[in-house]
Order: sequence, then C-alpha cells, then structure tokens
Amino acid sequence: MTQPRSPALTDECGVSLRDDLSFALYVAARAWVGHYRPFLAELGLTYPQFLVMQVLWSRGRVTVKDLGEELGLDSGTLSPLLKRLEGAELVDRHRSVSDGRQVQVSSTEAGSAVRDRARRVVESAQQALRYPPDQYDALIPALHALTGRLRAGTPPG
Repeated sequence: MTQPRSPALTDECGVSLRDDLSFALYVAARAWVGHYRPFLAELGLTYPQFLVMQVLWSRGRVTVKDLGEELGLDSGTLSPLLKRLEGAELVDRHRSVSDGRQVQVSSTEAGSAVRDRARRVVESAQQALRYPPDQYDALIPALHALTGRLRAGTPPG
C-alpha cells in the first residue's frame, strides 16, 4: 500500500519528498549518524573521525591518498580530521621513507585501545534497526550498488 502524499512535503511539480529517493537517503543517513553521535561522543570521536579510525583498524598504515579514496573525502576535508585525531593522540602521520611526497597514517596504541569500545557502538546501532540479519546484510550491497551507479553516471533502476 502506498503512503498518501503529504501536501506539506509536495513541491510545485507534484513530487512528494516522501517518495523521493534522495530525500529518503538523506533523512536515513542523518538518523543513522544521529544514532551514533552520543556513543561516539563518549569515545571523543565525530562520525567522520570514526570512519577514519575504522579504515586504520582494518587496514593498518595507509597513505592519506588511499584513505581519502576509501572514504570518498578530499584532502581539504581529510587533513583537518587527521590533525584533530593526531592532536588527540589517536593517529600518527609520517612521511613515507620510500616516497617523501606521501604521508602515511596509522593508529596509535591509544587509537587501537578505542577499537573494542567502538565495535560495541556498531553492534548497538545494528541492533537498534531491529532488522533480521539477512535484511541488514542486504542493505549494504544495495547501497554500494546505488553509489556505484551514481558515480558511474547511471541512474538507479
């Protein structure tokens, strides 16, 4: 059954925001990050900082370039994030010995110590959705496929 269109959410073209994929993704992303926020605040992390740490925990030492590519962040966004994480002594940045133009980033001992607490944050968020595991697991490849199509310039469908 289709939800009735809300006049308050309908634009002049007659398209309801309730039926708009981009709006649904935007609202869902904000709600998801909002759910994480109080837990991450206890760890002293913002959501983007948490994402950086997740990459470092899973991959170890990475270049800033690779980190930016994995997270879809440019250096102008990533550099201040890394500076704050370094100031909090959660990451180290050093120039590559083999190529001085590259900066490598790795988690410190303090950064690694946050990992177990952060894992509980992810588990809590997954449980809050109350999706059966197969539905939760299906969301991830569907969203990756959507992202891939959008990056390739192919509309979803």
